[in-house]
Amino acid sequence: MTGKSSKKTRRKYDASFKEDVLKMVMSGRPVSEIAMALGISENLVYTWKKNAQKGAEAGKGGTGVYDAELAKENERLRAELKRAEQERDILKKALVVFSRGT
Repeated sequence: MTGKSSKKTRRKYDASFKEDVLKMVMSGRPVSEIAMALGISENLVYTWKKNAQKGAEAGKGGTGVYDAELAKENERLRAELKRAEQERDILKKALVVFSRGT
């Protein structure tokens, strides 16, 4: 063996960097593209994503990115559901009105 040590040191990333990466993932960018651009492993990004989801599900809050994004998505979906239910109710009433005419 040569005189060089093959021991690798682990790089540490702060919470704000992880949060920024997770925001990029949530925006829809491919993980492979993000990892290549930032010079980090795809597996690392997937691990951060999984940990953030676990934290959000367990009520720990995770990094906060998923909580905010999920709350926003839930609000949008609830509004969409309410609108769809109103449209359905209007169509039911119209069906009753038009079926009486024959």
